[in-house]
Amino acid sequence: MSLATLDWNEPFIEPVSDPTGGVATSVEAARPTATDDDHLLDAYSNAVMGAVDRVGRSVVHIEAKYGGGRRGERPRGGTGSGFVFTSSGYILTNSHVVHEADRLDVTLADGNRLRADLIGDDPETDLAVIRVLGEPITPAALGDSSKVRVGQVAIAIGHPYGFQSTVTAGVVSALGRSLRAASGRLIDDVLQTDAALNPGNSGGPLVDSRGLVIGVNTAVILPAQGLCFAIAVNTAKFVAGRLIRDGRVRRGRLGVAVQTVPLPGPPGDRAGASKRGGVLIMSVEPGGAAERAGLEEGDVIIGLDGHAVGGIDDLHRLLTDDRVGVKIPLRVLRRPEILAFTITPEESKPSAQE
Repeated sequence: MSLATLDWNEPFIEPVSDPTGGVATSVEAARPTATDDDHLLDAYSNAVMGAVDRVGRSVVHIEAKYGGGRRGERPRGGTGSGFVFTSSGYILTNSHVVHEADRLDVTLADGNRLRADLIGDDPETDLAVIRVLGEPITPAALGDSSKVRVGQVAIAIGHPYGFQSTVTAGVVSALGRSLRAASGRLIDDVLQTDAALNPGNSGGPLVDSRGLVIGVNTAVILPAQGLCFAIAVNTAKFVAGRLIRDGRVRRGRLGVAVQTVPLPGPPGDRAGASKRGGVLIMSVEPGGAAERAGLEEGDVIIGLDGHAVGGIDDLHRLLTDDRVGVKIPLRVLRRPEILAFTITPEESKPSAQE
């Protein structure tokens, strides 16, 4: 019987080869039976749909407008996604979606359009908080990114171009990644996922199968396949709290221009030498924290507050807001000696290196 004449309503008898060369008794091939749609949906599909049902109403579309204040100047615009995380209308999104915008408009999941106010943004972590007022919005529930495991389901939800809740799903493919922000600082504890990020999905939530937000979608590596990144929600909680409280995230600076340099190891230790590094002071800011502490051009910073410093990223990581205005120990290589200093970091300005 050819495929063209096969009656799909009749049982299909498939011959089974006999090891002796004959044909053994035929068996009837299994066929799926028609059932209700609910029974055809597997656990994975149900998990994704359940998560979208819980979080989708909290996801918003954000439209940012720039310029247009002068006569004849046409405003520029950008779009992205975000999600409400408090019942009072605070919304988390990416800094690059709203940074320096003159006007922000938010479209809710129900289609309503509201004006939004910028509460604060932090380019160092590519996170921002905006706020809308006027009607109650169901907030998304925040999870705990420290409990995320490689291989667990990850669902990226966005609201690009005003289309309601576009969804992609995959798994968390790696933890503890680092991502370079536009400012040059390194963002730590980034989640890597293969849940595709569509254009306009930046700032939307990455959620687990229970509908808990585990990250804020931020970037995709365009030349690669399946490499997308999200800022861990624990980082987002800290940054959002500071932005709501202060409008900014305070970080420390030493008042120096620096670059990472390799340090030689003991004689014969070629393998270890390539792993050692420090931060060379190229110049010292007059009147800054470093000058007051006695640091000089040519010094190499190798330790801060009891932690090893192998490069600029280590220095950035250690200069947190809790060290601003606090005297902390500093170890410096001033050849041929290693010297100990006490330094009081100052609050970083947006244009400062550290």
